[in-house]
Amino acid sequence: MALTIGLDGRRALVTGGGNGVGTEIANALSQAGAFVFVNDIYEERASEVADRLGAPERARAVKADVTSPVKVLRMREETGPVDILVNNAGIPTSGFDLKSFVDTNPEDWEGVMRLNLGAVLHVTHAYVGAMVDAGWGRVITIASDAGRKGERFQAIYGAAKAGAMGLMRGLAAEVGASGVTVNCVSLGTMRTAALVAAFERDPDRERKLSRPYVVPRLGEPKDVATLVALLASDAGEWITGQVYPVDGGYAPAL
Repeated sequence: MALTIGLDGRRALVTGGGNGVGTEIANALSQAGAFVFVNDIYEERASEVADRLGAPERARAVKADVTSPVKVLRMREETGPVDILVNNAGIPTSGFDLKSFVDTNPEDWEGVMRLNLGAVLHVTHAYVGAMVDAGWGRVITIASDAGRKGERFQAIYGAAKAGAMGLMRGLAAEVGASGVTVNCVSLGTMRTAALVAAFERDPDRERKLSRPYVVPRLGEPKDVATLVALLASDAGEWITGQVYPVDGGYAPAL
């Protein structure tokens, strides 16, 4: 029997949906039938994605800085409750801008922690209560192997992502009895637009970054989207409190 991922009638919010992984996730949820709110700090990017998904009937752009509690609450007022929340907004490390912890300072930490952990707290808190009240919901947070495994020169980024994973595990234990599942998808290095541009300047860098992966390439945004859609569907109702690696076999989960 073929498995069908059906999200007809569901409403989804994807933070950081204006490019890269977020755009592919928004596309997958839309193709499965969900109405998608595409959040981004840049309204033009969000609008371009929403238009491609079929705005206003199938999608809508929502500009908001998800690091701001006030702006998150305004976004919540604008969208109303959603059935599916994907916490995707984050600052990735690119392999070109890494620093050892001793070479950083508190000013370097604040933005990374605010977006990769603080935003997850604010947005999840704004939306999950209505899911509990409705008796159905999905919260999916995009994490990183830097937080799951630990990586040199990514201690702060890894700490933020590890904190987000800890939040999701604890929340899963609280809301599972109410029909709400909470999971993470942990990524390896993704071949997004910023990296592609950097590879054009340094072609050998992509080959070097690909070496640790059992599947010998970097991740593509589309590699993530189908798993997120599955976790968001009724087919994922008995999957909660988990962290799923999408990382080409770099750091297998046990």
